[in-house]
Amino acid sequence: MIKAAPEGYDQYRENLNRGTIEMVEYSSSTVGNSRKAMVYTPPGYSPDDKYPVLYLLHGIGGDESEWYNHAAPQVILDNLYNDNKIEPMIVVFPNGRAMPNDRAEGDIFDAEKIKAFETFEFDLLHDLIPFIESNYSAETGRESRALAGLSMGGGQSLNIGLHHLDRFAWIGAFSPAPNTQSPEILVPNPGDTASLLRLLWISCGDQDHLIANSERMHTYLRENDVPHIWYKEPGGHDWPVWKNDLHLFSQLLFQS
Repeated sequence: MIKAAPEGYDQYRENLNRGTIEMVEYSSSTVGNSRKAMVYTPPGYSPDDKYPVLYLLHGIGGDESEWYNHAAPQVILDNLYNDNKIEPMIVVFPNGRAMPNDRAEGDIFDAEKIKAFETFEFDLLHDLIPFIESNYSAETGRESRALAGLSMGGGQSLNIGLHHLDRFAWIGAFSPAPNTQSPEILVPNPGDTASLLRLLWISCGDQDHLIANSERMHTYLRENDVPHIWYKEPGGHDWPVWKNDLHLFSQLLFQS
């Protein structure tokens, strides 16, 4: 049984080894201009070592800074490292709205902006991942890449990750939104999917108005014998749930 994060898991502690979080820009051939992402490197990061990478996506109203502004993920991750509960990894926070003006402004539900979340698949695969693997000491195989996100980003993680198991072996969806494709489309051959996945995590708050998306996926996976973790937790469609998910999900990643 999965237990919720302990009290203080997200609180800044003194006298710890700390990672670094920074804003970077990369050239996007998909969009046609430069784009921003935030990148966390773990405590003790060294170019002499190689690190797996988690790409962690935001929701419909966010951007590359949303996790940083609302969840202080570097604090959660630093605490886990210092408690020896997590593998050293790079964490990349992209902007999942792949369009020339990718700011979360105006009508965020505009059709063009919704389409941009689909376009992000190509930006991620063809622009961002090559940038990260060229500029950081990153492992490059599918076993060393994870994709996860919240709400709209949770749907993106399922849509992109399950269609590209040649690129990702670890997938997480926190409160996935209605952009999530149907399970029959995402997992048309359950046996093949099961054999390629190292981890498929789906979680949602029990008071979340979007929980049907998660339950539909969980039911299909269970009925088709695809191993996965289904974690229904107290809460709604909000940051206490997603911070808890990051704390729990990250501990399962890149385990041998």
